[in-house]
Order: sequence, then C-alpha cells, then structure tokens
Amino acid sequence: MASTTLSPNSAFAERNTPGASTDKEGNISDQSTATGIPSPSRASSEKSSPLAAPPAATTSAAAPDAEKQPTGPPTGGPPGAPGSGAWDSGPPPPNGGLAAWLQVASAFFIFFNTWGLLNTFGIFQTYYESPSSIFQPPGSVSSSNISWIGSIQSFMVLLGGLVSGPLYDRGYLKHLIVVGAFGVVFGHMMLSLAKEYYQALLAQGFVVGLGAGMMFTPGVAVLQSYFSTKIGLATGLAAAGSSFGGVVYPIVFYRLIDRIGYGWSVRVIGFIALGTLAVPVVFLKQRVKPGKVRAFVDVTAFTDGPYVLFTLGCFVGFIGLYTMLFYLSFFGLDTGATDPAMAFYIVPILNAASMFGRTLPNWLSDKTGPFNILIPGALVCGALTLAMMGVKSLGAIIVVAILFGFFSGVFIALPTVCYIVLTKDKSRLGSRIGMGYAFLGLATLIGGPGGGAILQQTGHGGHNWTGMWTFGGVMLLASGAIIMVLRGWKFGVKLTTKA
Repeated sequence: MASTTLSPNSAFAERNTPGASTDKEGNISDQSTATGIPSPSRASSEKSSPLAAPPAATTSAAAPDAEKQPTGPPTGGPPGAPGSGAWDSGPPPPNGGLAAWLQVASAFFIFFNTWGLLNTFGIFQTYYESPSSIFQPPGSVSSSNISWIGSIQSFMVLLGGLVSGPLYDRGYLKHLIVVGAFGVVFGHMMLSLAKEYYQALLAQGFVVGLGAGMMFTPGVAVLQSYFSTKIGLATGLAAAGSSFGGVVYPIVFYRLIDRIGYGWSVRVIGFIALGTLAVPVVFLKQRVKPGKVRAFVDVTAFTDGPYVLFTLGCFVGFIGLYTMLFYLSFFGLDTGATDPAMAFYIVPILNAASMFGRTLPNWLSDKTGPFNILIPGALVCGALTLAMMGVKSLGAIIVVAILFGFFSGVFIALPTVCYIVLTKDKSRLGSRIGMGYAFLGLATLIGGPGGGAILQQTGHGGHNWTGMWTFGGVMLLASGAIIMVLRGWKFGVKLTTKA
C-alpha cells in the first residue's frame, strides 16, 4: 500500500500560498500568509472550492517528515505594536492621498514661519540701519552687530534640530509643533516692544529662533514616511513655503510700518504666524515610529564619510549664502543704486524667484538625483555673488536677485533630501538631520557677522563691498567643489548616473 509523503519544502510552499493583499496605504488585509492561520474569508473559500487542497492536519499523519504547523496564537504582537516588525518599518509610504498631502501643506506652513522669517531678516537689517530705526541714535549699532540678530535666529533654527530631531524619533511630534508655534508667536509679540539692541536680540534672535527650531526638523522629517518616489517633489513644495513667507512678511512689514508703526507691524506678523501655524498643529501626524529609541546624538554619523563630507560642503555654502541674503537689500541702498522704497522690495523679489528654485529643482531631483542638482546650484550662486562686484544699477541688482533667488533655493530644499539618501537606517533620520542642520547653524554665525566685519574694513567711512562679495562667492564655489567630490566618491564620475 503506497503512502503519501510530503517534504518540508512542499509544506513550506503550502503555508506561503499567495493570498495576502495590501491596500494603497500599504496595510496588510489578509494575515494568513504572515501567521500561518487562515483568515475566515480564506477558510470559507477553501471549504467551498472543490479543488482546495486538503487541510494540513489530514496529511500530517501520513507524513511523519513534514514540518509541524505552529499551534497557539502568533508571536510578536499585532502589527504596529512595539517590538513587531511593522512598528520598526511600517507599511510602505502611500506617495499620495489626502493624509499625505496634508502633511505637505503642514510642512509648507512650517517653512513659511521658519525659513520664511529668516529670509525676511534682510528687511529688518535695512530697517535697523535706517534713520527711523528703533536703535537710536542712527548708526549707534554697527552692521555686523545687527547681523548677529539674524545670524543667531538662523543658528537657533538649525541648532534646535539637535533636540527636536531625537524627540521626533521618540514620538513627540505634536508637542514640538505646539511649543515651537508658541515660541514664534510670543517672540514677535516681545519684539514689538523692543527699544534696545539687546531686547531685539533676545526676542528675535533667541525666542523666535528657538521656537522655529523646534518645528523645522520634525516638519521635514515627517514627509519621508509618506513619500518615497515623490520625496523630492513633496519636500520642494513644502520648502516653497519659505519663499512665500519671504515674500509676504517683508511686504507686510514695509507697507504697514509707516501707517501703524514698528510695534504693530511686528505684531501683525505675529498674528499671521499664529493663524498659519494652526495648520500643522492640527494636521501634522507622525505615521511611523522607530521601534528602538536612539540616543540624542548618533555617534555613528561621525564615522560615516559621505555624511560628514556632505555636511562640510553645505556648511561652507551656508557661509556664502548668508552674505547675499543679509546684505543685498542694504547694498542697493548704501551705493545709491536704489531708493529706500525699492530697497525693501529686493528681498521679496529674491524670495519670489526662490519659490520656483525650491520646487522645480526638487521635482527634477526625483529623476536625476539631488546631488546632480545641488552642485550646479552652488556653483552658479558663487558666480553670481562674485558678479556683484561689477553691479552698479538697479536693473542689474534685480537680475542678480532673481537668478540668485532661483539657484539658492536648492540650499534650503535639497539638503534634507540628500540626508534621506545618505541615511540607510531611517530610524536614525531625525537625529541625523538634526545633527547636520545644527552644524550648518554655525555657518550662519560666520556668514552674516563675518560679512559685516569685512564690510566695515575700510579707513574712509565707506563699505568694503568688494571684499564681502569675494568672501561669499569663494565660499559658495568651494561648497560646489566639495559636494562634487562627494558625488564622485559615492556615485562615481559618470555624468548620467542618478545621484
């Protein structure tokens, strides 16, 4: 009498019969293949099908060599529970849908009230140096000292990532957004009361800067769990908020200051921030949390050569970037190329152009790779900064502002995408983005004040614009060269390689 035998391989194949399906969000709807326990729908279909294979229990008696089926409840906890695989990696990003695009809208308004406010400081620099400044008598505070306000604000935004990144990894996204929104609004209310330099430094530099720093890193890190193939486009659309803020806030400040005064003009900016930050407070949501809690500082980053080299390249680039962002508006006013009214509109023109520079290159980076976009952007910005030594007219200033605004957009939008590419373990992403941007924050303390110090190095009461533009341009060119070396090291020298 012949006996029926089943090999372990055939039993294994039966348990892994295709049957699980996933919805567009990536959630598993049929767990039978994952647990070995048939779902009710699958069991009923097997009973009703005349071709269904006999149950494993009926063959196991005649198959002493077959693998035993597991008994009892499945181990490891339900999907999404701490310690399970779903908690560690989660379902794949949906790359679309209402929830995903609401995250982009929320991140847009975070950029609007972080980098958008930073991009506005050129207007404050021009106002603080004007005869109607709150710092009296006029000229009592030097250009370099004034630039420390914006530099510290930028530094606090980037330094805040050291704290907000790891806290985001621990699941405190909502707390960070609420605390950050309060800091931005409260800081502007205090700035509206400032009459002395130290008061403006504390309110605008430290309070607004720290508040923005609590929101910036979580706001960009959350997108990678909702997008993979469209991460460049999503980040670019979000980063456009900084350009939009850099257009809206300077115009609001300039149009209101002669009508309602400095104090209420700043308060209006605070109220705009309050209304727009309600969007991320309500809708921003952390989709996937890492199963393992990481240290606040990821020490493995210091031994990751591409990560370190990329951060160094961006560090050098940020030094040059801030010489143009802080002083372009004041340059036109100081040299007589523009009248006071037009000088205030140079910054909105630059930021309006950067709105396209933070969306189109990011969209293109999904096809070409972010490094292939960042390198030419840095080199063009360096060339434009050096070209400022020959600029004498209003038309030339506007052309440079438009071109620099467009190409400088890559420095705000693409570093996050590059960090995502360079970070293989996504559970470390929050910490690594925070650490990277904290180091870049040091560059803002060099670019603005350093440029201001060079600007004042003349013995005849004028300004050394040639020296300052040379300083900024060389830094940006060096940044492009460093990132070019990284690109060749990590991805090769072939120009058609996606990198």
